[in-house]
Amino acid sequence: MTQLTQYGFHVDTRKCSGCKTCQVACKDKNELNPKVLWRRVYEYGGGRFSILDSNKGTYTNNVFAYNVSISCNHCGDPVCLAACPTGAIHKRQANGLVVLDSSICIGCESCSKACPYDAPQLDATQGVMTKCDGCYELVEQGKKPLCVTSCPLRALDFGLMEELRERYPGATTGDIYPLPSSHITKPNLLVTHNVSSSRNDGSIMNPREV
Repeated sequence: MTQLTQYGFHVDTRKCSGCKTCQVACKDKNELNPKVLWRRVYEYGGGRFSILDSNKGTYTNNVFAYNVSISCNHCGDPVCLAACPTGAIHKRQANGLVVLDSSICIGCESCSKACPYDAPQLDATQGVMTKCDGCYELVEQGKKPLCVTSCPLRALDFGLMEELRERYPGATTGDIYPLPSSHITKPNLLVTHNVSSSRNDGSIMNPREV
């Protein structure tokens, strides 16, 4: 069946301060295991200082840093769905959100191994995979996901993809470091870049947090 309706996320890296309120709100709402993160905030940065004039003791630098908040991207081509051997993962026709039915999940982690965004995560306590469901029950009430409404700087937005594209005409489709290429899964994610977020010479600065 053809997917006609598709919701997705927008993240504005000019506004995200890395406060992780979105992450905390998500964990609280879904009562997630401490080791499970459905939404993660990547701190990406790099550059260095260089001596400009050794006699004067002056320096120049090309240092940069920015934050990217990411959850499941409810992809147009969800490889997690294709990799699931039991059919526990499906894409909802009403809104295009990719959800996981834990009652038929066997915890094999095939979906996690396939997903380049690390969206499906194992809850070792229950022995099943878990993932962001886009707060579909709120969406069906005409509301936005809690991660979006909790953001104090309004760096996140959510809605129909065609409406998000009109609202943020300068945004790109999911391509920003350190995320993988959008060509792999066709993520329903739009990113508004800041002045530094086209740089690719940095690294993830908080690897233990994501």
